[in-house]
Amino acid sequence: ARALTPQTAETDAIRFLVGTQSLRYDNQIHIIDFDDENNIINKNVLLHQVGEIWHISTSPADKGVLATCYNKTSDSKVMTCAAVWRMPKELESGSHESPDDSSSSAQTLELLCHLDNTAHGNMACVMWEPMGDGKKIISLADNNILLWDLQESSAKAVLSSSAALEGKGQLKFTSGRWSPHHNCTQIATANDTNVRGWDTRSMRQIYCIENAHGQLVRDLDFNPNKQYYLASCGDDCKVKFWDTRNVTEPVKTLEEHSHWVWNVRYNHSHDQLILTGSSDSRVILSNMVSISSEPFGHMVDDDELSDQEDQHQEEKVKEPAQDSVIATYEEHEDSVYAVEWSSADPWLFASLSYDGRLVINRVPRALKYHILL
Repeated sequence: ARALTPQTAETDAIRFLVGTQSLRYDNQIHIIDFDDENNIINKNVLLHQVGEIWHISTSPADKGVLATCYNKTSDSKVMTCAAVWRMPKELESGSHESPDDSSSSAQTLELLCHLDNTAHGNMACVMWEPMGDGKKIISLADNNILLWDLQESSAKAVLSSSAALEGKGQLKFTSGRWSPHHNCTQIATANDTNVRGWDTRSMRQIYCIENAHGQLVRDLDFNPNKQYYLASCGDDCKVKFWDTRNVTEPVKTLEEHSHWVWNVRYNHSHDQLILTGSSDSRVILSNMVSISSEPFGHMVDDDELSDQEDQHQEEKVKEPAQDSVIATYEEHEDSVYAVEWSSADPWLFASLSYDGRLVINRVPRALKYHILL
């Protein structure tokens, strides 16, 4: 398995979705519910009969709706396609008991619509508009950015606008993220060693971080609280943090992993907490407090920082706290292809390695209280 996502619209129960990559035909989506009080994991299985799952994402507005990117073989050619699905009604909400009867048959996903990519190439990922009503989706297909409108009850996807990467060489997107800021009018994409920002209204490029990494960029994430801050990671084993207003140099670089970094995720509530997963089989939780919205232990506005010079010299300005690695998790024995924070519990996260092992961990209690108190 390499596809993992929290159920974004579910904010009460801790729930993750995992997509399998079996070469046999019967791929599955596992709905993982974590019962926090009793420390029990419940699992329900949905059949995804169209092929192995490379990417999975859930609607921010509808608990029952999700999108997958999957491999499809036709005429001995393999295409990566994307589709929007609905899970059975009784599985939409979290905190369900697992079916006691192990022979109970797995249920099937209902296909709502395909994101037709015949003209555009292989789908790399699908992104929902973060604050939207679940009707706007962007997909990245080879060198195309496609903006879709999902119409009446998501049964049809209409391509509303698109943009293409132009230039020499192998132009393919590896991943992208939709920014929660600027009224959701910006996305960032990774292709080769570059990171680009796009305006979704004009589909024009607004910034480009050339050679953001020495090798392929694997993943991106936006700081949820600071609108210009973006994290990237890649095959040079590094995680970099950028201010998109000045893209010449990263603000910070983390070099803790010893192999490709597949994933970087900001905590949704406390943006100093950064999660990364790598094919060195490790998950690392870092405290990047110096570039967070709480560098002095409280929320700081950008204006507040510039006024500090005007303060009287005898007033000692409080030093920002030090960045550090909080913990390294080594429960995985294979490449960690995905890490995600829970949508319901800001202190809980899941990681998934290729051998199909899902591990749920929490932020160390001492750090949690240090942040809260």
